[in-house]
Amino acid sequence: MKKSKPKYEIFREKIKVILYGTNTILGRMFDLVLLGLILLSVLLIMMETVQGINQKYHSQLIICEWIITAFFTIEYFLRIISIQKPIKYIFSFYGIIDLLAVLPMYLSIFFPGASILSIVRALRFFRLFKILHIPQISHQSIQLREAIEASKEKILVFIYFVLISTIIIGSIMYLVEGRESGFTSIPMSIYWTIVTLTTVGYGDISPQTPLGQFIAALVMILGYGIIAVPTGIVTAEFAKSSLRNSAVSTKKICTNCNSQVHFDNAKYCYECGNELPNN
Repeated sequence: MKKSKPKYEIFREKIKVILYGTNTILGRMFDLVLLGLILLSVLLIMMETVQGINQKYHSQLIICEWIITAFFTIEYFLRIISIQKPIKYIFSFYGIIDLLAVLPMYLSIFFPGASILSIVRALRFFRLFKILHIPQISHQSIQLREAIEASKEKILVFIYFVLISTIIIGSIMYLVEGRESGFTSIPMSIYWTIVTLTTVGYGDISPQTPLGQFIAALVMILGYGIIAVPTGIVTAEFAKSSLRNSAVSTKKICTNCNSQVHFDNAKYCYECGNELPNN
């Protein structure tokens, strides 16, 4: 005689369908409600910083934020208990974002003003890509992630070079200009170098001597190259990723969950693990 599943297991399965079932009616409805609450939460936090609105509706704004925080907290724990490997979710990208979305309001109990940090809930909009489930968007996001991962070593080396350069240039400017021109210390001179290299140019500190102005001109020209290099590195890797993944096909549709993005040689669905039909 077949044993019936424990009530807890049935509950976990139902919760999993709602929270992770982007292809089910309940799952879609939940995702839409979730997106609506994220948007509302971000708007409430922004309104709280508007002095006139905050003075008039402060209590109402705080109550709404706590209600949304309670919803997100329950959702977070339900996500943990509804899957087989909770640790994998807790330390995943979305798991960390979900945790950061609820922490600020609880921290505000001990540190007033920390609730403003709840604006990080805007990061939860990344779930929109999973909810929309558009093959082209999913494929492009994968390619972008691969390009960034492949570029990180080159970019780290480049940033290291830039940091060393800013220290050297800042030190030179401190010696050339001195305190009279506003370069009161090497850290202040490094600050000027970073502002100039990034082409921001606040103008709070500026060289006064001809030699200092000549160096500043060189730094400004160098700044354009510094902006272009990381972009070029990621773009090159993105192009390589596009060539590697050119074999992606949208013809293979999973009969179990209707996922449509799969490689031509894929045998199993990347969403549910169901065996794919042979074309």
